[in-house]
Amino acid sequence: MASKSSARLAALTVAAVCSAASTVVLTSPAHADAVRVHDIQGTTRTSPYAGRQVTDVAGIVTGVRGYGSSRGFWIQDPQPDADPATSEGVFVFTSSTPKVAVGDAVTVSGTVSEYVPGGTSSGNQSLTEITRPTVTVVSTGNAVPAAAAVSARSVPRAYAPAGDPAAGGSVNALPLRPATYALDYYESLEGMNVQVADARVVGASDPYTELWVTVKPWENANRRGGTVYGTYDSQNTGRLQIQSLGKPADFPDANVGDTLAGATTGPLDYNQYGGYTLVAGKIGTLRSGGLERETTREQERGELAVATYNVENLDPSDGTFDAHAAAIVHNLSSPDIVSLEEIQDDTGTTDDGTVAAGRTVGKLIDAIVAAGGPRYDWRSIDPADGEDGGQPGGNIRQAFLFNPERVSFTDRSGGDATTATGVTKVRGKAALTLSPGRVDPANPAWEDSRKPLAGEFVFHGRTVFVIANHFNSKGGDQGLTAQYQPPARSSETQRHLQAQAVNTFVKEILGAQKNADVIALGDINDFEFSGTTRILEDDGALWSAVKSLPRSERYSYVYQGNSQVLDQILVSPSIRHGGHLSYDSVHINAEFHDQISDHDPQVLRFRP
Repeated sequence: MASKSSARLAALTVAAVCSAASTVVLTSPAHADAVRVHDIQGTTRTSPYAGRQVTDVAGIVTGVRGYGSSRGFWIQDPQPDADPATSEGVFVFTSSTPKVAVGDAVTVSGTVSEYVPGGTSSGNQSLTEITRPTVTVVSTGNAVPAAAAVSARSVPRAYAPAGDPAAGGSVNALPLRPATYALDYYESLEGMNVQVADARVVGASDPYTELWVTVKPWENANRRGGTVYGTYDSQNTGRLQIQSLGKPADFPDANVGDTLAGATTGPLDYNQYGGYTLVAGKIGTLRSGGLERETTREQERGELAVATYNVENLDPSDGTFDAHAAAIVHNLSSPDIVSLEEIQDDTGTTDDGTVAAGRTVGKLIDAIVAAGGPRYDWRSIDPADGEDGGQPGGNIRQAFLFNPERVSFTDRSGGDATTATGVTKVRGKAALTLSPGRVDPANPAWEDSRKPLAGEFVFHGRTVFVIANHFNSKGGDQGLTAQYQPPARSSETQRHLQAQAVNTFVKEILGAQKNADVIALGDINDFEFSGTTRILEDDGALWSAVKSLPRSERYSYVYQGNSQVLDQILVSPSIRHGGHLSYDSVHINAEFHDQISDHDPQVLRFRP
């Protein structure tokens, strides 16, 4: 997934969205006198007045955004029509700090536009706006129209209509059915003053002063207060993003399971980083849900503990080493083998040709010792400069940590960034030709992406093959609130090829030794029910062990209020059917506002 450093549209940190967005003009300019807001909004997602001039549109100011690149204000007609499909609110884009206040009665003349956050190529819906406005303040201090209550009762169970095949799957021109579909319901409130009450937090506060709540706390709930994304058809209709029109310092530091007690009220906006967003002029009082970080049990003497942990672009300049070390030692109970993802080179994002990561990994190992853990040894392969994606200059890669007091590494020299490891037989057993080595690094599937790292370990005399992965991200996929329904997942194409390459390699190992213990793990960047996982599991070569958990416990990442699986540990048949498998998704990061990584680590224990 996109890292936390991605630009975000949020309070006081609004990205330069004007240059990244498009304005859709649907009709040739024409003049229309004294239309009402609901006339402008119409009964579909796009305005019948798009591209036309409107004069003296009346309304009460319900919110003012005086910061960032999307400056303007919202108005709402206090005299609504009888059609539930037509919104009574609209955003007036001023580009500079507005000279109006909440409660002003105004008339606005300008051009109606359909603004597409992220640009038309993003697939996002558009936001109806009045641009290049002339604003007249008629009176001040008026009562703001009562907020429409967004609640479990008002939000439909179905998520979205199927897009029109004749329009490439777009829902833009379809008549809104707000009593039937959640996305239609939210669209029918676009620009209006809305309210949620006693809303449970399902996505923690982030650095961009935004969080996610649900108005349906029972909807695919887990025991920690989140909302689980378990299938492509379970989008979780009660989720809603919350931003603030106030000072960032006033925004609550909320964790999953907390509650915004009382009313959270403000205009309903739409942006590229989550779709429909309540931009709050008033935020409910934060009530803690008491969420605590989990700790997994220590492995028994005869158990091998293997973990995967995305440490989110770790480089020597970071201030998170002690926290990561404490997590590995105390929350993960010092696993025997740890696959680390997103280890950057020794100069981080400084693009100076450095590819070695000895300082990065060494600093983490020292911090683990200082935290009371073992002195891990490590293995990795440096990537070719700039060839593995991630932050420019960072040269992220996977690395193995292993506790030499519990497990040994079988070194077979010759592995480098471009040389593939293979499988051979040694005394009737499978063996890697290079250890550590990269899996099929010349395969086009790994272009601008991390190549898998394979290593051969020995525990209590039994060889265990471990393949560390970091698949292609979901960047470029259409969002759940896209105008195209169902949304396209274009990034899957590369992950499917990557999954095929790993599955083929695992089958080579199993072809040489049917009962070999093989583990493929890492940031798979896809769900346990996805096509990517099915390809990894093809012909029973692997099985995603997170599926040994109850459905409500299957998640390692929280995105837009959906708790979901991205990090996986997949195992060969000998491990799956050995009868001693224990799996834990250790929730220490993804649900917390003060996370040190956006991923939760995973731990597998078994007896080889």
